[in-house]
Amino acid sequence: MANTVLVGLQWGDEGKGKIIDVLTRDADVVVRFQGGNNAGHTVEIGENKFVLHLIPSGILRPEAQCVIGNGLVVSVIGLQEELDGLDAKGIDISDRLYISDRCQLIFAYHCMADGLKEGQLGENKIGTTKRGIGPAYADKANRCGIRARELQRPDAFRQKFYTEGEKYNRLFAEHGVEQLDLDTEWAKLAEIAKRLAPMVTDTTLLLNRAADAGKAILFEGAQGTWLDIDFGTYPFVTSSNTTVGGACTGTGMAPSRIDEVVGVLKAYTTRVGAGPFPTELDDDLGESIRQKGGEFGATTGRPRRCGWFDAVATRYAVMLNGVTGIALTKMDVLDELETLKICTAYELDGKVITDMPADSDDLARVKPVYEDIAGWCEDTTGVTDYEQLPELAKAYIDRLMEVINARPQIISVGPRRAQTFDAPEK
Repeated sequence: MANTVLVGLQWGDEGKGKIIDVLTRDADVVVRFQGGNNAGHTVEIGENKFVLHLIPSGILRPEAQCVIGNGLVVSVIGLQEELDGLDAKGIDISDRLYISDRCQLIFAYHCMADGLKEGQLGENKIGTTKRGIGPAYADKANRCGIRARELQRPDAFRQKFYTEGEKYNRLFAEHGVEQLDLDTEWAKLAEIAKRLAPMVTDTTLLLNRAADAGKAILFEGAQGTWLDIDFGTYPFVTSSNTTVGGACTGTGMAPSRIDEVVGVLKAYTTRVGAGPFPTELDDDLGESIRQKGGEFGATTGRPRRCGWFDAVATRYAVMLNGVTGIALTKMDVLDELETLKICTAYELDGKVITDMPADSDDLARVKPVYEDIAGWCEDTTGVTDYEQLPELAKAYIDRLMEVINARPQIISVGPRRAQTFDAPEK
């Protein structure tokens, strides 16, 4: 297996956790490169369901090493809970999980600040998960964040935590909200630090040495292209680079080390939180897709907004990420629909456009231009090989790939590991 980056090509929730799990069959090292525990990757193996937020999905493959890269913001308490959850399910992480000494840490005061800001925005809120992601990345940019290296230096860690915590408490006092009990919080952090400190290392060296040794590295992205801080539907975005460039800056691996980019797509489109969504189905059909697809956030449980496949947004995402192959998920959710729609263009102020507008206000005003395609109206959940798919399902896949200018690589027809197969090379 080559060194491969996996990215979401929509607004997140494309099924990356499952596809990562499939790709880890051939990976020696799996590394997360951005985001935090605002993302949730779900993997179903037999009757067992795992939801991972910070730890790479490769942890479910006992032979894989896993890395939390420098591009992440890591909730110390959230990581502790995730480790406990894996322990409870008998997943052994001994000598397999590494945390970058350069990644930023999230504390309770970041989460409180996140909620405070969202409350102040009122109707204009972004729709964050309130997990402290934005404030932690802001501290990183302001050069006052606390990095994982401090977990190995208790005295310096304590001093920095109290300095930053007191700063945030002054902010909370100014806004008349409850302040954080720093002593109680520190008591929890000091114990967790003892557990996490042995996992902290220079993961940039670890990854580059693994590549030098010929090991296959899988870069696991979180969220999706249209939540990228630079290229997404700003300001309704996350606080990190969710696109392929984040794999380099979030790990310390050079672009020349990357061989393939797998983009993950649903056979339709979803979005969580606020922001423009041109193909949204705000009706009974949209609700039907939500229920059949289990479209509720793995992290927050929030219902996802559902709509038809948006080829305009996806085509741009394919170009932006230099995608070499597509992993198409949730084909089975469309099994019962007689007619499907694909958005192939937008109408903006009376003019038909075929490229994604950079401005979210413009995107909010567009009207989707659809083409109809026949549904297959057959159950695909038992399909284990591409050739077993109904001919109309193959036709739908072919048309999607044509309008987004990509090739299919993996097809998924259900949540379980076994409901996945390769697409033929064309």
